[in-house]
Amino acid sequence: MAREEANRTAMLRIIHTADVHLGARHDDLGEQAAAQRERQFAAFKAAIDLALSEKVDLFLIAGDLFDSNVQPRRSVERVAAELKRLAEGRIRTVIIPGTHDVYDRASIYRAYDLPALAGSHPDDGMVTVLDPEHPAIHLATLEAVVFGPVFPTKRAPHSPLRDLPPATAEAGSDPAVTWRIGMIHGSIAIPGKTDHDEVVITTDEIAASGLDYLALGHWHSAQTGKAGTVTYAYPGAPEPVALDQDRAGKVLLVELDESGGKRSVKVVERQVGRTTFLKLEVDAGELDGQPALVDTLRTKADPDLVLDVRLVGVRRDELDLELPEIEAALAASFLKVRVRDASVPALTGGPLPSPDTIAGAFIRDVEARIAELEAAGSIDEAAEQRDALRLGRLLLAGHEVSL
Repeated sequence: MAREEANRTAMLRIIHTADVHLGARHDDLGEQAAAQRERQFAAFKAAIDLALSEKVDLFLIAGDLFDSNVQPRRSVERVAAELKRLAEGRIRTVIIPGTHDVYDRASIYRAYDLPALAGSHPDDGMVTVLDPEHPAIHLATLEAVVFGPVFPTKRAPHSPLRDLPPATAEAGSDPAVTWRIGMIHGSIAIPGKTDHDEVVITTDEIAASGLDYLALGHWHSAQTGKAGTVTYAYPGAPEPVALDQDRAGKVLLVELDESGGKRSVKVVERQVGRTTFLKLEVDAGELDGQPALVDTLRTKADPDLVLDVRLVGVRRDELDLELPEIEAALAASFLKVRVRDASVPALTGGPLPSPDTIAGAFIRDVEARIAELEAAGSIDEAAEQRDALRLGRLLLAGHEVSL
């Protein structure tokens, strides 16, 4: 019997997602808000497509499927139709509420029976929403228990891992449990950063949990780690909720494997979101002018691209750039474009005017002050003085300067 157990092979394949935030308002995007909501739903649908094409066993949504508990019925039915596709493909779904769709008295999961809308019944376990009264489910056909401790309040009264049952006390009547999977929507404790978050767990708690895999939600950038023998991961948002989340756009394909008495967990990021990101540094010293910069950036035009341009280096006195104009000129070519100026005006080149002149005295005084500030590490103040030097030189040379 021991030999049979040693030769036994078992694998569980999972798609893990979280933080879909369907129905987000995106007040900062103006006319693009509705389009971004559609992009988020398209990413969720792409995650469903991936689960079906990969023929996984289990689909996990670790909180904040919805951006709030106030959603129209048609939006819930739209989600249910996607989950029904999984059920028809014999892929089980387990969902936990998050901090946006929290399981309080106004919970969307109380207002709508999402499993029933997806065609699932209590006895088939094809779609399950865990709640404070039902914090775990034993999926006998998968030889797995999924624990998803959640609370009826947004702020957790204690760590959701505190009351996790030990590996010797599995839920369900079938003792054949190969895999212990956890689902938590919250932050991993980082002193000084997550102290005031609503739900916080520690890596020590993860290590002591006895889980094979902990599916996390709440952080919108994909990342994977290990605490003791426990692999944990955040998939990030499948489509960015904010347009600075350059590690969003993914779901995780997780493979739990047991062969010859040895266990392994493999986590692979898979792209489902359409949004891409490009950070670009441009040497201001090589620019011929604003029109040339706009033309150069427009060659990278892509309606799915968030372009973040940073001007660096030393710019010539005569270079005149209006950043809002540049962004407006490029707006139609990108999903979002931001141009920041981190360049610095040049110091005076060539022979200096006599120190007895106004120009000579001004240039020497300001350049000396710049050198002092840069030596002291006061970079922002030094940059202000460089701007003052540039404007002063132009005015003293008789040029008109617009502020």
